[in-house]
Amino acid sequence: MTFIGAAPSRADLCQVRYLFTDIDDTLTTDGRLLPQTYQALWDLYHAGIAIVPVTGGSAGWCEHIVRAWPVAAAVGESGAFAAFVRDGRVVFDYWEDGVLQAERQRQHLEAIGEILEATRRPFQLAHDQPFRVADVAIDIAGKPHDDVEALAHEIRKRGATVAISSIHINTWIGNYDKRSMSERLLRENFGVKPAEVPSLTAFVGDSRNDAPMFGYISNSFGVRNIVPILDKLSHRPQWVSAEPAGIGFADIAGTLLAART
Repeated sequence: MTFIGAAPSRADLCQVRYLFTDIDDTLTTDGRLLPQTYQALWDLYHAGIAIVPVTGGSAGWCEHIVRAWPVAAAVGESGAFAAFVRDGRVVFDYWEDGVLQAERQRQHLEAIGEILEATRRPFQLAHDQPFRVADVAIDIAGKPHDDVEALAHEIRKRGATVAISSIHINTWIGNYDKRSMSERLLRENFGVKPAEVPSLTAFVGDSRNDAPMFGYISNSFGVRNIVPILDKLSHRPQWVSAEPAGIGFADIAGTLLAART
């Protein structure tokens, strides 16, 4: 369990009860959930730490995650909703009215289609776009940084919010993000008071769209693959693991568990 630079102390982490985490390139490694990473989720669960994935991933992904993974909830589509299992059923708590968010998505999807048709850069919608309920996702894996930034600029000119992850541009109409929905979840569903957030929570992420969470949760970790973009973040993680992606997450989980003994 090694870190690049400073390492957390037991005193920093011994009270953590809620672990928020990004998924793509944080839990997953090259797109896959490794066995040691999945085991780390179960180890945290059995230790009494509630896990909440906070992702740009679709509602379809989040429904599977809350059913199959040892998690307390999932925040999806960059904060558009929180998903839970209640009485054996998956329930979505939308940031605003679900019908309103769906109509905004329909209109925004049309606008994004116009932008993609007008650009000479070969971008495509994410494969899981049909399973999204509020945002629009565009694949950027392997695309030049300047082309991604130019596309993001065109989208922002339409008045939309843009968040850039390691694999997608996520864009939507609405005044929410990963942080705002996580704050609501802690307050309304878990009963955590604002003064308790610094000691009771931790977060793990890897990309630019995780910056709001790094600024909100003081016990914040990056996995090693975040290092190349640290200078581009408005808020940085407090600690960075020596290992990347899912291996780094497993090491961070071990550090959290060790702090509780």
